[in-house]
Amino acid sequence: MAEGSPKLTLYHAAPSRSSIVHWMLEELGEPYRLEILSLKAGDQRKPAFLALNPMGKVPALKDGDVVVTEVAAICCYLADTYPKAQLAPPIGDKRRGEYLKWLFYGPSCVEPAMIDKALGRPPAPRTTAGWADYDTVVEVLRNAVAGRDYLLGEQFTAADVVIGSGLRWGMLFKMMPELPEFTSYVARLKARPAMQRQLAKDEEIAKQQSA
Repeated sequence: MAEGSPKLTLYHAAPSRSSIVHWMLEELGEPYRLEILSLKAGDQRKPAFLALNPMGKVPALKDGDVVVTEVAAICCYLADTYPKAQLAPPIGDKRRGEYLKWLFYGPSCVEPAMIDKALGRPPAPRTTAGWADYDTVVEVLRNAVAGRDYLLGEQFTAADVVIGSGLRWGMLFKMMPELPEFTSYVARLKARPAMQRQLAKDEEIAKQQSA
């Protein structure tokens, strides 16, 4: 690593799930570098990237010699490794359990439920599907964000980055209903300067790749 270069590198494509980590990095406030991959050109399936993430998908994060993949894992790692941003309750805080629940509810329940909805798949048996069913996921999320600023109340955390991104994309592509609780929650998130910076940067990246 060259002297003075950022420790953090995000292997990124826009738009994609790596935009969630891009937002997280903006919230973190630490120097970072974007390594842009073209999904259309298949950069994510080339040997150099497969050596970082054998799944052949973005995002992947390098922090010095540490490599982390999977959105929720990356956000959890960043929040704990760089606590100055206060994006997670510290270990020992009683709110930590609820925080971790929501952080991993995104990939384990929200995403599968939205994919069921998008593909028109019938619900899997509740004894088989860890996400129960689409309607249950929607109701659990509705109750979670109703009457509060963020999932943990007044404190914004990495869990809001993961869940909020899922809700935003879900409503955008009609995979989540535009309930008043969802629209007001997402509007609060979109008003955050970090998300505005991420959206602007990703829009520019997408334009450059489509040119």
